[in-house]
Amino acid sequence: MGVKHGREYEEILTDLTAALDMIPDSYMFFHMESEEWKALQDSEKREVQEALAEDLFYALGSEPVIHVGSGIVIHDPDTHRINILIGEEEMTFVSLI
Repeated sequence: MGVKHGREYEEILTDLTAALDMIPDSYMFFHMESEEWKALQDSEKREVQEALAEDLFYALGSEPVIHVGSGIVIHDPDTHRINILIGEEEMTFVSLI
């Protein structure tokens, strides 16, 4: 189903993919090991991050908080954004409108 949004879906995915790049171990979401991640070419890493962004966009529609490696991705419907956090510190957010 995904989250409600007013921006173009592709723009949101581009921003979300870039935000997920900030989580150093986001590959753990797919149960990958560090060695597996390091062995991927940059284009393959980009494909994995794009797939992760798509999966999260739809999953956040029914589950507002999802752990991604050492990060947490949170859908905040009140502010119309997706927050990406590590620990207590907000790293970035993606606007949905």
